[in-house]
Amino acid sequence: MTGKTVLITGANRSIGYETARQLGRSEYRVWLGSRDAARGRQAAERLREEGYDVRSLPLDVTCDDSVRNAVFAIEKEHGVLDVLINNAGVLGDPPVKPSEQRIDDIRAVYETNVFGPIRVTQAFLSLLKASEDASVIMVSSGLGSLGWLSDPANPFHGINVLGYNSSKTALNAGTVSFAKEFAPLGIRVNAADPGYTATDFNGHTGYRTVEQAAAGIVWLAETDKAGPTGCFFFEQEVVPW
Repeated sequence: MTGKTVLITGANRSIGYETARQLGRSEYRVWLGSRDAARGRQAAERLREEGYDVRSLPLDVTCDDSVRNAVFAIEKEHGVLDVLINNAGVLGDPPVKPSEQRIDDIRAVYETNVFGPIRVTQAFLSLLKASEDASVIMVSSGLGSLGWLSDPANPFHGINVLGYNSSKTALNAGTVSFAKEFAPLGIRVNAADPGYTATDFNGHTGYRTVEQAAAGIVWLAETDKAGPTGCFFFEQEVVPW
């Protein structure tokens, strides 16, 4: 057994749920974070029926009180958090031209995709510091890579969604900032691009399976102290910021 404890936000379905399953299979103690408490309980129960050590945790990453309560719950149970996976994310309203996207919609996307991971990471830092081998994983997107988006030869070049794309770019910047601060503490911080995956998020139009998407996140979660920090990965290969 790994003996490690992991928290996954937004994990009651799709990539987060499959990540919980794969880490459960590797005998992690999994806290399944979900904004909808009922759906979170149902998801955790299904995984427990498969034999995994999974418990649900009501967690709205946009709410200070909700995050604070989540910290208290894990602190009371374990006193430590070994792996934090910031997976919760939203797409926003149907894509429109950048010049036409409403500021309120962009702000709502940032609340979940940027401020949420920042809030959660800051709140759980004390429990991460209590671990002998801690890491933080930001579930980003290739659409946050300025290198890819500015390359006319890249398939992502034509996807010009201001709110979502820029939120993932901002999340990547946060990854770098946290990685630099946490390095002396021995806490690794990386970003993972799960790829264009068939989920409810995109109407199941993606070409990748949730199993493939989760595998890259799990790979980062299972790296040890000698593993990378301050990097952005897709399929275990570095992605340009």
